[in-house]
Amino acid sequence: MFFVASKVIFFCIQPSSLAFLALAAGLISLSLKRSKLAAFFLSAGLGIVVLFGFLPGGNILVLPLEQRFASHVPDVPHEKISGIILLGGFEDGAITASRGGLALNESAERLTETLRLARALPDAKVIFTGGSGSLLGGEGMGAQIGQFFIEAGLDPSRIVIENKSRTTYENAVFTKALVNPKSDDTWVLVTSAYHMPRSVGVFRKAGYNVVPYPVDFRTRGRRDAIRPFDSISAGLQRTDLAVKEWLGLLAYWVTGRSAPLFPGP
Repeated sequence: MFFVASKVIFFCIQPSSLAFLALAAGLISLSLKRSKLAAFFLSAGLGIVVLFGFLPGGNILVLPLEQRFASHVPDVPHEKISGIILLGGFEDGAITASRGGLALNESAERLTETLRLARALPDAKVIFTGGSGSLLGGEGMGAQIGQFFIEAGLDPSRIVIENKSRTTYENAVFTKALVNPKSDDTWVLVTSAYHMPRSVGVFRKAGYNVVPYPVDFRTRGRRDAIRPFDSISAGLQRTDLAVKEWLGLLAYWVTGRSAPLFPGP
């Protein structure tokens, strides 16, 4: 229920949807000759498009998320590592199922950096966790990811696959049932930089001692807070992504799935 509700609510309130709804309401108001109401809705819709589609509003929202752990990226962790936990979200299960191979999206760095870490830490387990996060359903990626790691030269005995989870909370809980983390275990957590604060909060709450390893940065740093986007669609996409994470942090904190509101180093 939580999963379905979160997907439906966010679809309705994400900035790109709000811009569309405001513009649509403005046009309807115009057709009804409600000029003041039309002006309000059209101004609101256009304001969202300009602020977050062209101006760097999306970057301003995503920067605090990415910067939270940006200065804590180790080259290769030096302490004894029990395992490397790779969060899904870098794959397109529907395309893979239809076309074959392993279809990756813009978050593919999660996978490539995990492989690099796995080779640098030959005694560590490699855990992939992630099922379909689509409300309409989709294909799990466990078999394809496991085969990718084997073909890349990893020992199959090191690989642990969890492909039922649909949320970050389920990533932590379902994986815990497979690996049974001990208090003296240390786990490298690999996910996109903007997603790291929420992920760290959830995994710590579940009892993991994690070393954050953020990848897939979407900004170059604070200078992007003044850099406009070169396409409206890119700006709105960045904004939707950032707003989703901020709302996720709030929801996980309110429901007790993460102890602090904004987990940090």
